[in-house]
Amino acid sequence: MSILHADLDSFYASVEQRDDPSLRDRPMAVGGGILLAASYEAKACGVRTAMSERAARSLCPDLVVVPPRMSAYTQASRAVFEVFHDITPVVEGISIDEAFLDVGGLRRLVGPPELIARTVRSRVRSEVGLPISVGVAQTKFVAKIASAVSKPDGLLVVPAGGETAFLHPLPIERLWGVGKVTSAKLHARGIATIGQLAAAREDAVVGELGAAAGHHLWALANVRDPRPVMPGRRRRSMGAQRAIGGRPRTGDELDEILMGLVEKVCGRLRDSGRWGATFTLRLRLADFNRITRSRTLPLPSAATQTFLRVGRELLEQVSPLIADRGITLLGITIAGLTTPDRLQPMLPFDAVESGRVDQTLDEIRERFGNTALTRGVHVGRSGGWEMPRLPE
Repeated sequence: MSILHADLDSFYASVEQRDDPSLRDRPMAVGGGILLAASYEAKACGVRTAMSERAARSLCPDLVVVPPRMSAYTQASRAVFEVFHDITPVVEGISIDEAFLDVGGLRRLVGPPELIARTVRSRVRSEVGLPISVGVAQTKFVAKIASAVSKPDGLLVVPAGGETAFLHPLPIERLWGVGKVTSAKLHARGIATIGQLAAAREDAVVGELGAAAGHHLWALANVRDPRPVMPGRRRRSMGAQRAIGGRPRTGDELDEILMGLVEKVCGRLRDSGRWGATFTLRLRLADFNRITRSRTLPLPSAATQTFLRVGRELLEQVSPLIADRGITLLGITIAGLTTPDRLQPMLPFDAVESGRVDQTLDEIRERFGNTALTRGVHVGRSGGWEMPRLPE
């Protein structure tokens, strides 16, 4: 099995530099209040995604910040994925700017994986005008790390049998799924590299991180990743988020933002014929710490009012924390997706009437546009940026 992980470099910023020559070779970022992306020239000055514009300018006084153009990023993503699919039919999109490609069956027709990876890079650069980094390996996990190590605009091939020599010297933070909390726990046990994690006893790792994370990360460190590239796999969750700057927000303002996010995600659920069971509220506080609160419904739903009620209850729970520490981002995720035909109906059938209302609103917006019918609190207000996403 030969797998490529292709990852566009600083995607939003690269699109802006492609389309505006005056931004090339200059520190620049995309956003407004909060940065959504930064060019490598800006990153060299310490500027990072999700940083406030004020903090970024203090690090990089010459920083140029441009507003996002989501439609341009969507078009660029589609063009890149057209290149992927023209090279191999086995493509698994991870996000709008990265994907796994299985090229194991192309050796006789096209050539070895490294040659195919060079073709991917060359075609994306010539046909779409964007830099892309590619990692090549026998597993998805190693290919993803290889592409990250090769950045920016690089290519790294990890040959079969060379995975341990490549992985084990790397810091544990390179592992897919190791965040700040997990990293701190592992460092507290003297585990700082992937090799040290691989050498640790599996039961000790499980005892520290829990069964799911412990077994998974220990297996990855020991180069055990049998997952195939899965084209056309339906997403297991849907979400949306909105960066809201650093100024204090009232409860009514946060409720308005929550309402818009819930309507957006529930509309996408219904459009794809999916229902969800678990609602997660995601917050980024003013100190850049992140917190989540979740609740699972007795039965899946796609009703806006159902998830809005849950979201409001969760938001109320964290309101003291927001008042004390501030908030810069509010997001939601609906997971546990299924199709209505797999559900066992319950009495009473009140959800039927709610579903009819949602369906009518969806049909009006589909015909006349998303702004044709809106809640009163949203009149005259921006709904935030519509983040590009992979097609369902």
